[in-house]
Amino acid sequence: MVWGVLEEMRIRSLGVIDDAVVELSPGFTAVTGETGAGKTMVVTSLGLLLGGRADPALVRIGAASAVVEGRISVPPDSPVAARAEEAGAELDEGVLLVSRTVSAEGRSRAHLGGRSVPVGLLAELADELVAVHGQTDQQGLLKPARQRGALDRYAGEAVSVPLAAYGEAYRRLRAVTAELDEITTRARERAQEADLLRFGLGEIEAVAPRPGEDAELAAEAERLGHAEALASAAALAHGALAGNPEDPEAVDATTLVAGAGRALEAVRSHDPALAGLADRMGEISILLSDVAQDLAGYADDLDADPLRLAAVEERRALLTQLTRKYGEDIAAVLAWAEESAARLGELDSDDDRIEELTAERDRLRDELSVLAQRLTDARTETAARFAAAVTAELASLAMPHARVSFSISQTEDPEGVEVGGRRVAYGPSGADEVELLLAPHPGAPPRPIAKGASGGELSRVMLAVEVVFAGVDPVPTYLFDEVDAGVGGKAAVEIGRRLAKLAKSAQVVVVTHLPQVAAFADRQLLVEKTNDGSVTRSGVTVLEGEERVRELSRMLAGQEDSETARAHAEELLATARADA
Repeated sequence: MVWGVLEEMRIRSLGVIDDAVVELSPGFTAVTGETGAGKTMVVTSLGLLLGGRADPALVRIGAASAVVEGRISVPPDSPVAARAEEAGAELDEGVLLVSRTVSAEGRSRAHLGGRSVPVGLLAELADELVAVHGQTDQQGLLKPARQRGALDRYAGEAVSVPLAAYGEAYRRLRAVTAELDEITTRARERAQEADLLRFGLGEIEAVAPRPGEDAELAAEAERLGHAEALASAAALAHGALAGNPEDPEAVDATTLVAGAGRALEAVRSHDPALAGLADRMGEISILLSDVAQDLAGYADDLDADPLRLAAVEERRALLTQLTRKYGEDIAAVLAWAEESAARLGELDSDDDRIEELTAERDRLRDELSVLAQRLTDARTETAARFAAAVTAELASLAMPHARVSFSISQTEDPEGVEVGGRRVAYGPSGADEVELLLAPHPGAPPRPIAKGASGGELSRVMLAVEVVFAGVDPVPTYLFDEVDAGVGGKAAVEIGRRLAKLAKSAQVVVVTHLPQVAAFADRQLLVEKTNDGSVTRSGVTVLEGEERVRELSRMLAGQEDSETARAHAEELLATARADA
């Protein structure tokens, strides 16, 4: 399903481009021009528009920032529209406006549908909107990991389903193995930690402190240390309140207050104010009597035993030893003991944990063996279909005798998973080492494309792979930057013809220097510099009729007015129209 077509881009202050508008066709658009005219800036601009890395060196000298704006037609019911609206973007009658600004200082901003968004969101949408291919992508195709990814992508659910289960089991195995290694390699450290905890818990258990005991003993020690002074003060106060039996003549407070109360009681009926004072005097008398009794009881209960004081100080010394090692007070010591007991339980259970982890590790390895075998089987089956489809495409790209195949192998490892009856190394994507092989002509042995393909052959292999993908996992727009590098003659014509065929089901934009490719385009854009070396708004033009013939003639012979070149250009256009 096509989810969007890039209609137009406006580029300002990017590289050699001062201010230019690139109008793109829904079908096949070819971008041509002299070397250095700025054709590649079209690719760079689209890369920025779709979340690519912002390089401040791309900002035109003298400009504060570079700006790229794009219009993308997006069906309202498409995943791209849904994701954009989720981010707060607005669609204008099925058109999504995208912009990217890069300042000369390196700051980058992105906007989607009138809303400022993270650049990462543009990159997320790019996965659904555009497949970009340039020279760096060709180099990427040389890497076995990318080749395995291409094969998995072509396989679809046959690989993605077991690969997801494999990935989950693989991550769990990594976690289990790491924990097991940590426990076993740190066994000595953990044993030492356990001994220290046992010693500390033993000290605390021997003393057996109670919560708050340190504060209670401190108060008792203070009281016992001053018992004589406390007793003397209590006796003196008691005598002042209740009288002294050894001096019957002495006047005490209780007697005086009682006399005052009786005097007031005698006349209280004559004045309510005085009656209130009589009541208060009665309360004072009761309070004095209570305090006197308490002072007598305090003196009787006061323990001045030196042996008890010695016992208290000895107990406090034991508690101080604990607080010096395990906490600022007994409450902290008891908290340390509780935490340490729990930690000791963990350490003492290491043997059980090692046994559990070892069993889980073995189970996960067995599970990975089953899943890795499923991946190998699915990739092997898919590889045959994928290679046959790419080989058929190469026949349409002037490589009729070329044969593509896949090598799927594993590396033996006694610590690995079992695949095909052997223990082999494994990683996050399975146990398979996948490599794309090319035999360019009959009798030639299949060799890795990194060694067996020329630049032109690699371009065609990449194009063939993308065409095959277009049938199973299409994207709306394909952008090729000099996919025809190293190609000429009949092969270039076939590439143009194949790109035109791909454009029947998707938008195709090609930056090319080959007239054989450009002739097959539905629209041809010419990028031209002005005399001052910049590309202005008028520097990107749509070529039609005679202008297109002149540009193809220049591309063919370097001379716009060569009659031979013009005849050849017209022949190319006629051939392309006949194939349409």
